Amino acid sequence: MTANLLDFDLEGLATFCAELGEKKFRATQLFRWIHQKGASDFGQMTDLAKSLREKLEGNACIQGLPVLSQHESSDGTIKWLFDVGDGNAVESVFIPEDDRGTLCVSSQAGCAVGCRFCSTGHQGFSRNLSSGEIVAQLWFAEHFLRKHLNTGGERVISNVVMMGMGEPLQNYQALIPALRIMLDDHGYGLSRRRVTVSTSGVVPMIDRLGEDAPVALAVSLHAPNDELRDKLVPLNRKYPVGDLLDACNRYLEHAPRDFITFEYCMLDGVNDLPEHARDLAHLVQHHAGRGVSCKLNLIPFNPFPASGLVRSPQHRVQAFAKILSDAGIVTTVRKTRGDDIDAACGQLAGDVKDRTRVDRRIAQQRMIVLKPVPAESTKEG
Repeated sequence: MTANLLDFDLEGLATFCAELGEKKFRATQLFRWIHQKGASDFGQMTDLAKSLREKLEGNACIQGLPVLSQHESSDGTIKWLFDVGDGNAVESVFIPEDDRGTLCVSSQAGCAVGCRFCSTGHQGFSRNLSSGEIVAQLWFAEHFLRKHLNTGGERVISNVVMMGMGEPLQNYQALIPALRIMLDDHGYGLSRRRVTVSTSGVVPMIDRLGEDAPVALAVSLHAPNDELRDKLVPLNRKYPVGDLLDACNRYLEHAPRDFITFEYCMLDGVNDLPEHARDLAHLVQHHAGRGVSCKLNLIPFNPFPASGLVRSPQHRVQAFAKILSDAGIVTTVRKTRGDDIDAACGQLAGDVKDRTRVDRRIAQQRMIVLKPVPAESTKEG
């Protein structure tokens, strides 16, 4: 079987080259051609011996993902839909800013976690992506953008966030080699501080990530207690808030940053009231008698019909943020980017051949009614 070299981190590529009877240093040359230069044709790799190129032609390929569509937002955000076969497609998003270029990468075709506020989860789940399929999103985007933006070969993507479709820590075996390729100086040379894995709270894998590839960690919290989080994030029933925060503190012993980012999607009348903010502040400051060193990122909900949920009004988001800030917690409100092309947070849905009977699961979730608080009870002050 022909090996796709995008699947290999540098160590794996060295092993592959050794199996071809080549010295390991050839793997470094090959790795640079693939990831630093974006080469997909072995004939381009002029510093490799002709005999090696012939071996590669017969045993390997550099196979990216077919691009089904590309949409560019008025704010410069670009969204790609990639074909991953068997009726499945995943989305990636590039977000340009003055001081960075961030790529949001998918790890699964769909998602099995089924968070109430996420359109990806409402698509259901088909399969995990391979390491090569994860890396292919970065490989394509980086080298496309260099040409598109005419950078003269200068790197465009400085940050990668594993916040696209899927729960990265439920695809751990493929995630780790992909992260190592992103971090490798012979690959994309990204800083551990600039690669972020976002998780809904797979506690055992948080511990393993701290040992295997400690990058920045973002945790989808979305509620200050188990009762509410059970309704919003079904995984909480298996890994409740207390266990999750314990895992966050263990992760901080290895993390490249001295804080965890907690993501909090603002849902009108559901989790956005002053008492929720006060409970959240108490939780992160006093958990287990020590609290968790963290930053809170408040995310405006991006509505979609199947959710039955509504975005919090701006004045309530600001009031919520003020309570947290006044308590001494670093708090930001995420700026919505790419919502005119459905590329904002929680909107990535791709095209998934569901294998998990998502309609039945959502119907069961809808039996758990999230009742917004009556309007007269939501007045601040």
